[in-house]
Amino acid sequence: MLIGEVAQHAGLSTRMLRHYDAIGLVSPSARTSGGYRAYSPDDLRRLFQVESLRSLGLPLGDVRSALDDPTFVPSALVDDLIAATQERIAREQELLARLREVRAGEPAAWTDVLGMVALLRGLDHAEPARRQQLLLTAPDVARLPAASLAEALLAEDDPNVAGALQWALGRSDGGGLDVLVAALDAPDREVRRRAVAAVVRIPTDEATAALTGALDHPDEDVRARAALGLGARGGEAAAPELLRMVVRGADDVDAAEVLGALALRHGTADRLARAVEEELRRPGASPAARARLTQALAELDGAAAHEVLTALVDDPDAHVRRIAAYCLQACRARTRRPSAR
Repeated sequence: MLIGEVAQHAGLSTRMLRHYDAIGLVSPSARTSGGYRAYSPDDLRRLFQVESLRSLGLPLGDVRSALDDPTFVPSALVDDLIAATQERIAREQELLARLREVRAGEPAAWTDVLGMVALLRGLDHAEPARRQQLLLTAPDVARLPAASLAEALLAEDDPNVAGALQWALGRSDGGGLDVLVAALDAPDREVRRRAVAAVVRIPTDEATAALTGALDHPDEDVRARAALGLGARGGEAAAPELLRMVVRGADDVDAAEVLGALALRHGTADRLARAVEEELRRPGASPAARARLTQALAELDGAAAHEVLTALVDDPDAHVRRIAAYCLQACRARTRRPSAR
């Protein structure tokens, strides 16, 4: 059965089915005679199992564990369902209170309710421009369920619509973070990238804690984006990963700048300069890595960085020598420059 037929019979959108495929939850494993991917009976059975578990309120990560992990404990699932149900009851009570307010108000208030329903349905519109327009022009976007916005953001491949969803998520009730954090472990690299980018843009303590936890993520890209985001917030825990980014050349210029800002904010320029020096002396360090590390010292304005750069002027590597000399000259120019009054 092709994706369009599955969407029609299962009551799901093709975008959601593609999202399931992207995160490795339900993927079409058969082929038609024309070579198109199709859903086998086993695929359809798994899809209905996924939807059954989702109807109980399970996030997609827990659905995967329940279906794929042979060590998954049913009692733990029941505990999660109880907790999720309690949260859902609280949300329903809040919705009930809002509906009562609408009923007690002017009849025009019902237009707002209908507009909210239309907006939720509009998130699944086939045209990206229409999805973006609905998000940017809706008066009640701040009242949309944050989890729905987060899931739509993870499934969105149009950058303009993704930006509008991120904007809407920022104006919502502050939820949706759990959905994004769970997606950091999605099988699809692009979904992980969208998730960490969305977490970076959420200005809460909970998001900061999530970025700190992501510094140990097995995906280099997730670690790097988390380190840049956390470092921009002043999180010192990002410094070791930022230094590793300089070494491996992953957004090394941005990483060095954030390291410099952290050093200035926390007064750690000398300590970070010594850490850079240690990497420079590490056996087997490549010439390119040593050049990037030397350049990073220019962001660490302090006595230790000046000392290390002075020593590097006599480095055996000519490229390192030139960078060190240039950085020293720039540092001296900054020191001589009169402060603004």
